[in-house]
Amino acid sequence: MLKAKILFVGPCESGKTVLANFLTESSDITEYNPTQGVRFESCWPALMKDSHGVVIIFNADIPSHLKEIEMWYSCFVQQQFLQDTQCLLIAHHKPGSGSGKGNLSLSPPLNKLKLVHSNLEDDPEEIRMEFIKYLKSIINSVSESRDREEMSIIT
Repeated sequence: MLKAKILFVGPCESGKTVLANFLTESSDITEYNPTQGVRFESCWPALMKDSHGVVIIFNADIPSHLKEIEMWYSCFVQQQFLQDTQCLLIAHHKPGSGSGKGNLSLSPPLNKLKLVHSNLEDDPEEIRMEFIKYLKSIINSVSESRDREEMSIIT
């Protein structure tokens, strides 16, 4: 069984836990409860170790999030030498905010990343399908990497 470690990161109140629970079918969508996750940067290196992908989630309705995701990208993707294909950007739209799929002006290098909009109220299956596509690409790269490793041991 092939396993992949994918991190869900992003600003506070962006919808990381709600999306993670939805995508793993862990629980129903309920009211907001702040996750006491890993809010301390000193823990990040341990979390990042051996990760295969990063999903950066942000609330597109909060202007400061657009600036903040640059820091998340720098710490979790660039500094870990992950490829852009190993990163997925999710603009999460909270219930009642409207779909808001307007043009988000992301600055380089964020504008090169795959960006999907999630709205669990209007179109929950869209984000599920996009995440499955992303997950398949991560699993393929993990599998190819493992194959290369095994071949190098053999030869």
